[in-house]
Amino acid sequence: MTDSKNPTSRRPKAPRTSIGNHKLSPATLMMGHGFDPVLSEGSLKPPIFLTSTFVFESAADGKRFFEGITGKRPGGAEGLVYSRFNGPNQEILEDRLRLWEEAEEALTFSSGMSAIHTLFMTFVRPGDVIVHSGPLYAATEGLIAKIMSQFGIKYVDFPAGATRPEIDAAIARATAMGRVSLIYLESPANPTNALVDVEAVAAARAAAFGPDELPPIAIDNTFLGPLWAKPLAQGADISVYSLTKYAGGHSDLVAGGLTGSKALLDKVRMMRNTIGTICDPNTAWMLLRSLETLELRMTRSGENALKVCEYFRTHPKVESVGYLGFLEPGSRQADIFNRHCTGAGSTFSLYLKGGEKEAFAFLDALQIAHLAVSLGGTETLASAPAAMTHLSVPDARKLEMGITDNLVRISIGVENADDLIADFTNALNAV
Repeated sequence: MTDSKNPTSRRPKAPRTSIGNHKLSPATLMMGHGFDPVLSEGSLKPPIFLTSTFVFESAADGKRFFEGITGKRPGGAEGLVYSRFNGPNQEILEDRLRLWEEAEEALTFSSGMSAIHTLFMTFVRPGDVIVHSGPLYAATEGLIAKIMSQFGIKYVDFPAGATRPEIDAAIARATAMGRVSLIYLESPANPTNALVDVEAVAAARAAAFGPDELPPIAIDNTFLGPLWAKPLAQGADISVYSLTKYAGGHSDLVAGGLTGSKALLDKVRMMRNTIGTICDPNTAWMLLRSLETLELRMTRSGENALKVCEYFRTHPKVESVGYLGFLEPGSRQADIFNRHCTGAGSTFSLYLKGGEKEAFAFLDALQIAHLAVSLGGTETLASAPAAMTHLSVPDARKLEMGITDNLVRISIGVENADDLIADFTNALNAV
């Protein structure tokens, strides 16, 4: 980014992350971190850079930039080259995204699944074994079980709430099958809201592998991150995000992200550069807008969810509510929550008395909440995972993971909580 009135190239001003001894919060830094208005005609907000390629000031610059892009010279790209590799909007977005978890690095992608697939392609080779928690988002389970398996990649899984001995046993089974190249977690699990003990997984990995052969621990942090859970602090190496959800938060874009170790994400970047799964400039710009209100939106939706779940909890037509704020004191799940989480989130599982008929009647009667998949938007969404997002999961697997026909997944938005309760009351009357 150079000022057209002053073609002398210069890097943006060093970002300010503190004032004196006072450390600035991510919510504040979302307003301008990583962007210098002087480099863009004084624009308060970053423009959208809709260009496929970038002009070099000299042939030597072009060579140096490509040396960084291709990995011939360590340190990464020193400048903008081509929009499959990098761009101003994506770089500013990645600078800001990493701040929420105090990560060393961040990368953005065209979707959450493109982020996950690029991650897998970076670290997993034919004959390797993936150890993962369960359940996972259905597309992730399908990627591992149906697509990666075509290339001789095997997997071993353990339930989301597994104890340390159970995790040790899963890793032992996996190491007997081949090289364990990745440990992949999802917490809370989609759609059951079951939590994974990330600290126990990290300890189990340390016990099973030498310091030079540790498989990366990656975790899908979409449901609670980045506000209510920061798994990098519990021993994970990479946090995975569907940025479509809370980070985007307006149900108007699709994107994915990774945050975490620079050494590991530099390897993922090389794969992304090759296969072209980077987020596009317009989507990156929209995400920059959304990150400015991330804390506000998540806080309001979390407050609403507590009120709504308290209503559902005592309703005679409700079997149970899978809400993290209602975990049984002293239980293993409550222990994990207390160690790992700072909030219960706004997405939960509602188990109605009955089956698919009752779940469908409830969903069809909604008037404010929308019958749609996805989560983390400003509007409230509700769906039936067994019949929709997790339809492709084998029936036995769904039953094993608690994905039953009477399960309704609800993501609470920023509407008035009393209005939502009125809508849910009307819908339950139709059951």
